[in-house]
Amino acid sequence: MNGRVLCIELQRSVAPWAGAVVLTTALGFLYLLNAEWWRGTTAWTAQWTSMALWTRSLLFYLWPLAVGLGALQGLRDHRSKMSELLTSTPRPARHRAATLAGTTAITLASAFALLVLVGGVQVLAHTEYTHLGWLPISLVGALALVAGAVLGMGVAQALPSVLTPPALAIGAFAFTALMHMSLGRTETDTTAGVTSTEPNRVSLLSPAVREAREVFVTLSASVHVGQTIWLLGMAATGFALLVAATWRTRLIALTPVLAGAVIALLVLPSDPRRMYVVDEAAAALVCDGPVCVTKTHQGRLGDLAGPGKEALRLLHGALGGQAPVSVRENTAALPDGATPQWSRETVLLDFDDDIIAAAKGEELTWALIAQGMVPDCSPVGWSSFGGDQFAQTVAVGWVLGDLRPLPGTESASMRQEIDAEASPVWKELKALPRAEQLSRINAMRAAALSCEGDAFGALSGGASR
Repeated sequence: MNGRVLCIELQRSVAPWAGAVVLTTALGFLYLLNAEWWRGTTAWTAQWTSMALWTRSLLFYLWPLAVGLGALQGLRDHRSKMSELLTSTPRPARHRAATLAGTTAITLASAFALLVLVGGVQVLAHTEYTHLGWLPISLVGALALVAGAVLGMGVAQALPSVLTPPALAIGAFAFTALMHMSLGRTETDTTAGVTSTEPNRVSLLSPAVREAREVFVTLSASVHVGQTIWLLGMAATGFALLVAATWRTRLIALTPVLAGAVIALLVLPSDPRRMYVVDEAAAALVCDGPVCVTKTHQGRLGDLAGPGKEALRLLHGALGGQAPVSVRENTAALPDGATPQWSRETVLLDFDDDIIAAAKGEELTWALIAQGMVPDCSPVGWSSFGGDQFAQTVAVGWVLGDLRPLPGTESASMRQEIDAEASPVWKELKALPRAEQLSRINAMRAAALSCEGDAFGALSGGASR
């Protein structure tokens, strides 16, 4: 397809409008809604992989749009009543189909590339860690838009009706929604008895992916391969429907998409832990003495090193040989509802934890002490307020010698509740002999690190749950 033909097709078709709709609605969705993609380390402008995953997650509605707009494009010859005239010309049908599909493919791929470019420019300003591991995520996303549009064109050519575009768009949206909510999820029970759902293999047939939850997590290579096979089969079926002239050839044209689905399901992983995997390069540690962060957050090491070393010194002075000896960013990727796993020797931190995210300088030292003494045992993906926060306040006060409000507890009501619960226990603990204080602190840490007891109850001599 030469430049002149491309220009003519752009003037005659809905392809430019398709690209404009995809780009403007995606940017509007991202910029006009103050949602999770603007917050924390997984913000869509914070890291490359997060940006790729967030833009791919928008395909839950962008892909149905592409399918519907492709179907609208596929009705062009029927609307102009030129179908019989075109079939009588010597130009092969595949040439006309390639021109029609190619124009829309170029505009949709360009629109998605511009969306990624907008995010990429901002990511460059926010991170020192640059890599290409995010690129397959975005390339498959662009392929999904193209394949969906070509499939829509082919179906509209085979079923030329004004109802075809809206019906296809609604059907495609229902497909992505069901893959995300029910058909693509498997219910599981964690060891803590918490019911949660995990994605299954079928869910990966949806072009949309789940939102970015951990900054180190990416899609595995087998997911990229399986989705590419499925989408190529979809595009092949759409193109075959565009050139098919009889019902027999149209039925044969369904072969690529069916074969693609079967092969993709054989390639796609069945274990959720092999779908979303830890990017080992991004999770590699960069250290300043005993304080380590991942390569993804290497720019934060300078601000963390000083408070981290001071926290370790204070913990050693208070706990002696029982104190942790290092501070490290937590790289564990656990499923939602799972019980966190903590270490007695290492203070594990997450930059998205409220207590860490809100702290700087001296307050960061307090936050690290709190994390080393009483790490949060809320199931992964959940948030809670109560005993762990009360125990953290008492534990940090015990190490520092003075009861102080912790970072992340700025609201007056939260501080009042913490003071009301923590102050009596703090006074009772300080009134005890040193040996008894240390015994209760050790019991508190044992309960907190194992996530199997009542850390706050242990401070007042209560029994573990």
